[in-house]
Amino acid sequence: MLASRGRARTAACTWPSPSQVVCRPVNYFKDAPTHLQASAPRLRMRATSVLAIIGAGALIAGCGGSSGSSTITIGNENKADNSLIKATEEKAVKTPTSGPLSEEPKITVPKEAAPTKLVTKDLITGTGAEAKKGDTVVVNYVGALYKNGSVFDASWKRKEPFTFVIGTHEVIEGWEQGVVGMKVGGRRELEIPSALGYGKAGSAPKIPPNAPLIFIVDLLKA
Repeated sequence: MLASRGRARTAACTWPSPSQVVCRPVNYFKDAPTHLQASAPRLRMRATSVLAIIGAGALIAGCGGSSGSSTITIGNENKADNSLIKATEEKAVKTPTSGPLSEEPKITVPKEAAPTKLVTKDLITGTGAEAKKGDTVVVNYVGALYKNGSVFDASWKRKEPFTFVIGTHEVIEGWEQGVVGMKVGGRRELEIPSALGYGKAGSAPKIPPNAPLIFIVDLLKA
């Protein structure tokens, strides 16, 4: 999961008069977490979409249509906004509150030499939908260095599952290959050679060059 940093820019608008709209650029996002490539762009996309919908509604309310009426008017924007936010939150996949996937797994590094090819081990076999190329999947994960078991990243620490699309190179190749075939409700260990991880470049400061990795991934949605 190659690091991605960026800022999203959108506009905050004020209405000095019914005929004049003044907008100024505003930054809404800080640098994305080092080991999450997909989450920051996806969050930016979702937030920008919500802001665009809200902004469009406010413009309709402030300026009015040709008929002089509007579906969103001054005084009920908050109600409409809250309904949209609530609907979005209800669709969000959460970490289970009970069962084997409700607790963060502990990584135990195998005694064998570091892998030279991808090794997958199903710790818990899921019974739900099977993940395949093109699917948008939601997972929890813990990632550690194969050399010493030092954890460098975990969705559990952020208390928020991670979402990505299989086959679009949003994540490292070891994930692209290793998550395919998992079933929802499953927990899989991925032993990833450096060539399918961060390679010669590594991912400073926590992942050195040529470092094999080990992940435990829980599949929550596919």
